[in-house]
Amino acid sequence: MERYWFGEIEGGQCRPIAADPAAVARRLEELRPSLLRPDWTLAQSCGVVEDRAGYIALLGRSCIELARAQVATELSGPDVELLQMVRTLDETDHVVNLLLERAVDWQAVLDPGFTRKYRQGGKALAGRIRRSPSPALRQVGAEIESLGEMRTRLMREVSRRADQVMPNTSALVGGLVAARLMAEAGGLLALARMPAGTIQVLGARTALFSHIRGGAPSPKHGVIFQHRRVHNAGKEVRGRVARVLAAKLAIAARIDLYRGELDPAFIDRAQARIDAAGVEG
Repeated sequence: MERYWFGEIEGGQCRPIAADPAAVARRLEELRPSLLRPDWTLAQSCGVVEDRAGYIALLGRSCIELARAQVATELSGPDVELLQMVRTLDETDHVVNLLLERAVDWQAVLDPGFTRKYRQGGKALAGRIRRSPSPALRQVGAEIESLGEMRTRLMREVSRRADQVMPNTSALVGGLVAARLMAEAGGLLALARMPAGTIQVLGARTALFSHIRGGAPSPKHGVIFQHRRVHNAGKEVRGRVARVLAAKLAIAARIDLYRGELDPAFIDRAQARIDAAGVEG
């Protein structure tokens, strides 16, 4: 029996399917691994289309319907919203930093006594801008503070959401770092497919290219440096801790993808191995 997107042919007899784009799209998805590419005249003899133009039109509408269904499936993944949240958080950081830098330069023009120490940020900087003689600058300062508060709330929500979507990865490195790893990879599926060595340097793109092109030292860590076990480790063992942590994260990401539930036994073993890496001689 020969199976085509428009029907099945067996013993010279054709059994057509409904000439509906949605039905054809479902059949295209079903036959994807073994889809045959027939001459359009077979579909005509089967009674599905009247001519070549009708064949092309029906197949085109069906392919669009299939693409629409696949996009909807991709966007329904549990990690899709988290990915957008992380990217929004990064954009917010960028906007706040740019506005703060501009506000500092503005205040320096208005206040010659605005010394270098205020450029370090913090409450002193915010207070100085709030007391600025310029109403416009005071308004900018208020907006910067508002954005900073929104960023804090968004960070908490990202961490909470990561605990749900990536329970094992979050248990190892915290929700925020786990979410950033996932965003750097491009999604939970992409992260779960990555080897440990790639996960170890996720987020160290600039350093990695410098190593490849200019002979700079190879990076030992990327985003995972934000985790306390890595950045608190001594320099002599930091690389080893990063390698062990990345190896456990690779396993955790796969558990999150295929099970979606916290595995306490795995977490306990992984934590013990990571801790041991930080004290091994």
